[in-house]
Amino acid sequence: MNLKCINCSSLFDTDSILYNCSKCNDLLEVEYDLDKISNNLGSNWRDSPLSVWKYQDFLPIPDGVERVTLQEGGTRLHNSKKLSSFLGIDELHIKNEGDNPTASFKDRGMTVAVTKAKQLGAKIITCASTGNTSASLAAYGARGGLKRIVLIPSGKVAYGKLSQAMICGAHVLQIDGNFDKCLEVVMELSSKYEDIYLVNSINPFRIEGQKTIVFEIFEQLGHVPDWIIVPVGNAGNVSAIWKGLNEFLQLGIIDKLPRLVGVQAEGSAPISAAFSEGKMEVNYIQKPETLATAIRIGAPASWKKALRAIYDSNGLATTVSDKEILEGQMNLAKLEGLFIEPASAAPIAALKKLLRNGTISSDEEVVCIATGHGLKDPDIITKFVEKPTEVSSNIDEIQKVIKK
Repeated sequence: MNLKCINCSSLFDTDSILYNCSKCNDLLEVEYDLDKISNNLGSNWRDSPLSVWKYQDFLPIPDGVERVTLQEGGTRLHNSKKLSSFLGIDELHIKNEGDNPTASFKDRGMTVAVTKAKQLGAKIITCASTGNTSASLAAYGARGGLKRIVLIPSGKVAYGKLSQAMICGAHVLQIDGNFDKCLEVVMELSSKYEDIYLVNSINPFRIEGQKTIVFEIFEQLGHVPDWIIVPVGNAGNVSAIWKGLNEFLQLGIIDKLPRLVGVQAEGSAPISAAFSEGKMEVNYIQKPETLATAIRIGAPASWKKALRAIYDSNGLATTVSDKEILEGQMNLAKLEGLFIEPASAAPIAALKKLLRNGTISSDEEVVCIATGHGLKDPDIITKFVEKPTEVSSNIDEIQKVIKK
């Protein structure tokens, strides 16, 4: 097992504290000896309950290393029949990552990254965050007994997420800049101090935990769907999903690959813009804007991995408006009873558009990844839903209102 540069293919030891290639400064990913994994798997590995650590053989943590875990993974896959009928598709499933311990998909990567941090002797973990990463870092740092520092952009983080980071004891620094500036600062900080370990998705070990989303989807369905639709912020998730799929394919566990759709908000869409022009380079957005705070990122760190995943899967990157995001969020809640945060609704909004323009057919099977719970960002939705009706406690008055 090695760390491998995605550009120059240089190899590094997995016990090195590296976030970028020391030769060309590009991103790193974990490369496994798949033959060794195949020999170790055994025939009954699928029998154990779903969890991130069920896939220990596919994770870069040696046997015997103490795991920092809150029992993450094993999230529900909802067969959404009412929403399917509303959108005009036969088979739609929602992978609800809000079931995780801190109510977002970030926990999958964080359990692996914080376990690795402890193995490497780090004393402090740090990240830049639009909210979900900070909440996850704080919880797993507390579990692992590590000090934790979080940088957030001023005025751009939902309090549902910030409160989680604060209650779990993170030292939260709110800086005068957007997420991209926070990431720039925190990367410089971690490069100067060896005992401060960075756990943003630029960390290759974070990606390894996140790929277990697709392992679970395969096991829950019993097969690979035609499409997987993912919201894209810093772009680690779509990259992780593609990596996991290819590992399963090379091992013969699956025999086909789905097509991937990466969805960005219209005001924060550098990857979608590059894809629409057929390019393999992105132009960063200096002032990204969207009410979906989790994907309000103009300079995604993993853009190259994400674009490769989208192109290689014969997929696509697309955008949705804030209005479409809110409609998707409300439709899922009203029809299926699932409350997800705005960024999580971007795939539902995109699916509606892609069905309408014929890109996705009604007889194809689709999985939408809902990355976080709606209570992460409740203030947004309360501005748009119908307000409570004021009425006296008199039963006759209440009956009059109900009849209307």
